[in-house]
Amino acid sequence: PCNVCTFDRDRYALIVSFRPDGSDRRIEARGIRNSVGFDWRPGTSELWATNNGRDWAGNDVPQDSLHRIRRSGEDHGFPWCVGNWADPDPSLGQRQCSEFEQPAALLGPHTASLGIRFYTGTMFPEAYRNQAFIARRGSWNRERMSGYDVVVAKIDGAGRVTAIEPFLTGFLDEGAQKFRGRPVDVLVLRDGSLLVSDEQNGAIYRISYGG
Repeated sequence: PCNVCTFDRDRYALIVSFRPDGSDRRIEARGIRNSVGFDWRPGTSELWATNNGRDWAGNDVPQDSLHRIRRSGEDHGFPWCVGNWADPDPSLGQRQCSEFEQPAALLGPHTASLGIRFYTGTMFPEAYRNQAFIARRGSWNRERMSGYDVVVAKIDGAGRVTAIEPFLTGFLDEGAQKFRGRPVDVLVLRDGSLLVSDEQNGAIYRISYGG
């Protein structure tokens, strides 16, 4: 309900599940500030979600984050902890970030990390199998623009993120500080190619691999 404040933590900053008829409401995760994208890691019951950090705390804090939710009801710390940054405002009360589930990875400051999909196809090389593609829409008020791309979160067999690697770039002109596109979501097609939606140009790109 706010950029950062105290609020009803049973109502806001949640990921919630229901049955199709609306019954059996369950809080799957709390303390996740603004999650737009989530997906289940193949072969597991783990839910992974992107999270947008608060604004007006500086150019480099907090970072957006990627969260691994292994058990229903986990607490990921908002408003006290967001990514790599704890809000010092005494009106919120002081809590230690060690009390909460830590992010699986940091996704850069103000990158607007949105859609996420695990790659379940076979078209791309083996190195991409079961890895997470993440669309980063791009910053809106950072002095030096960040994001405007699609990255891959490389995840090992134990569920640890070992790297965040660029996948689709070229939308951001670093020198001129102008952008040509804003990736918002990703989707794996049945043939194994990847769709990327771009809200700036009203376009959907299909990425394929020929070997």
